[in-house]
Amino acid sequence: MQIPLIKRPPRDHCTRCGTCCRAGGPALHREDIAILLAGHVGHRHLVTIRAGEPVFDPFAEAVRPSPQEMIKVRGRGGEWTCCLYDEKTSSCTIYEHRFLECRLLKCWDPAELAEVAGRDLLVRADLINPGDPVLELIELHEQECSYQKVEELWARLSTKGEEAEALAALRELLRRDLAIRLLATREVGLAEEYELFIFGRPLFKVLEPRGLKVFAHGELKGGCTG
Repeated sequence: MQIPLIKRPPRDHCTRCGTCCRAGGPALHREDIAILLAGHVGHRHLVTIRAGEPVFDPFAEAVRPSPQEMIKVRGRGGEWTCCLYDEKTSSCTIYEHRFLECRLLKCWDPAELAEVAGRDLLVRADLINPGDPVLELIELHEQECSYQKVEELWARLSTKGEEAEALAALRELLRRDLAIRLLATREVGLAEEYELFIFGRPLFKVLEPRGLKVFAHGELKGGCTG
């Protein structure tokens, strides 16, 4: 005997379950600059997703390389949960000043959010004063530690006879990524809380889910499952 399914009416409002906020912070658009200028959110709350970085595409429900640079509200600790989300009250701590994507987000009808996704996005240069020395470090970092180089080396790991050389090159790329970050803190005086905004996630954090194990001093060991 089959038990009939209970038919529930379609939802048309937010129940404050927190699922969306736990899935990650929003990407920021040009019209969100006013919220930043007003001081409701600071650079310490942001993380840069660099062009080519693997990110989860909620519309495709798959991990894909980001086609462009974007700024997002960072997660909390090692989780993706938006750092502006209050677990105790199941609410946004800046609700009255929330960003465009948060205002448009309706989990029961993503059409409005889909309409603006990927359009008019903010990049780091929009939020850094011209002439700031950190811009030169960002350019250096992009030149030497691009995700294009990461993917090229990753592909070589699967090429017979090139594994050892590719792994060594990945190790050096990881070291260079960390060295530039260290240079920014020691020579330019960049506060550590701004690192994720200025340089994005460290490469070793991005590589770990692929099966590369990271040891002390940034050492990479094989065992990748690529």
